[in-house]
Amino acid sequence: MERFVSIILSLSLAFGAAARTLTVRPYSSMSSVAGAIRSALAGDTVLVYPGVYYEKGLIVDKPILLKGVSHPVLDGEHRYEVVTIKSNGVTMEGFVIRHSGYSGWNDLAGIRLTAVKHVVIRNNELDDTFFGLYCQNSDSCVLSNNILHSRADSSAQPGNGIHCWHCTAMQILNNTITRHRDGIYFEFVTGSLIRGNKSFYNVRYGLHFMFSHNDRYMANIFDHNEAGVSVMFSHGVDMQDNLFADNQGGGAYGILLKEITDSRVTGSRFQHNTVAIYMEGTTRVRIEKNTFRDNGWAIRIQASCSADTICRNDFFGNTFDVATNGSLVLNNFDRNYWDKYEGYDLNRDGYGDVPYHPVSLYAMVAEKNPAAMLLYHSFMVDLLDRTEKVAPGVTPADLVDHFPAMKPGIINSNP
Repeated sequence: MERFVSIILSLSLAFGAAARTLTVRPYSSMSSVAGAIRSALAGDTVLVYPGVYYEKGLIVDKPILLKGVSHPVLDGEHRYEVVTIKSNGVTMEGFVIRHSGYSGWNDLAGIRLTAVKHVVIRNNELDDTFFGLYCQNSDSCVLSNNILHSRADSSAQPGNGIHCWHCTAMQILNNTITRHRDGIYFEFVTGSLIRGNKSFYNVRYGLHFMFSHNDRYMANIFDHNEAGVSVMFSHGVDMQDNLFADNQGGGAYGILLKEITDSRVTGSRFQHNTVAIYMEGTTRVRIEKNTFRDNGWAIRIQASCSADTICRNDFFGNTFDVATNGSLVLNNFDRNYWDKYEGYDLNRDGYGDVPYHPVSLYAMVAEKNPAAMLLYHSFMVDLLDRTEKVAPGVTPADLVDHFPAMKPGIINSNP
C-alpha cells in the first residue's frame, strides 16, 4: 500500500514539474494565442499579456489555464465566434471578449462551451457580442464574475447574455448582464444554481426558464427588464431572496409563472413592477415570506391555478394586492399582512378576527376591462369597493385570508 501511494505521489510531482507556462505578447516570438494553445500540453498555462488579438475564431481543445494579464482583448472583428471551448477542464479568465459576429441563422457567441465538463469561465468582460456565454450539452461548469454587455439599443437584435441548453449542474455566479435579449436563458437545464447575478435593461427577460427542472436561483437582482422574469413549463424550481424591481409595461412582470409545479418563491422583494407575480396553470407553488411594495398588481392568479399557497407575505402600497379572472378558487391565502386590512384583533394573537378578502371589486372590473383604470381614483370606485366589502357579491367568496396578520413580519436579507 505504501509503495502504491509513493508511485501516485511521484507521478503527481512529475506531472506538476512538467506543466509549463507559455507567454503571449504582441510583436514577440509568441504573438498568437492560437499558436500558444497549439504548442501547449494538458495542464499548461497560456499567459496572455495586454494587446488586441485578432484570432479569427479561437479554439481551446485541451485542458489548460488560459489567463489574461491586465485584460488583453480578443476581437472577433464582427465576423467570427470569438472563443470556442471543446475540452473538459479548461479555465479561462481575465480577458476582454468583443465584437463577435452577428448572424440570423447561427448563434455566434463571445465564448461557447460545447459538450464539455468542469470548465471555469471567470472575471472576463464580454462587450458587443451577439450571444455572450453560450453553453450546450455541458456539465458541471462555472461561469462567475463576468460582465456582459451587448448592443440592444442598435438595429441588430442581440442574443442572450448567458445561454444554457441541455446542461446539468451549472453554476452561474455573480455575473452582470445588460442590453441582451434575455439576460440568462435556461432550456432543458437541470440541477443548476443561479446566484448573485445582476440582470438589467435587457430587451426581453432578465431570466428565462423553459423546461428546466430542480434548479435554484437566489440573491439575484432583476431590474428594469422589458418583460421581467419568466419561468415556464418547469418543476422543482426554488426561487429565493431575489429582487424584482421596475419591470414595467403592458407585458412586464416581476415573475411570470406558467405551467409550474412543485416550486417556491421565498424571501424575495417585488417593487415598482406592473405585475409582481403573474400565475397561470401553476400547481403546488408556495409563495412565502416575500414583500410586495408599490406594484400595480401584486399577484395576478388565474383560475387555472390550483393547490398553491400564498402565506406570510407583506403587501404595501400596491394598486391591487390580488386579482383573478374567475370565481373558482383552488388556492390558499393564509397569514399575510395586508396594509389595506381594516379589521381588529380582540384576542391579541397577532391575527385579525375578521377574514380579509384581498380581491377588490374594481380589481375584477379592471381585469376584464383594462380601460376602466382611467377611473381608478374616482369617488365612485372607492364607494363601490366599500359596498362590496360590506355585502360581497362579485368578488370570489373563497379567495380569502382567514388569519390576516396585524403587523408586517418579513425581514429580508436581499441585495
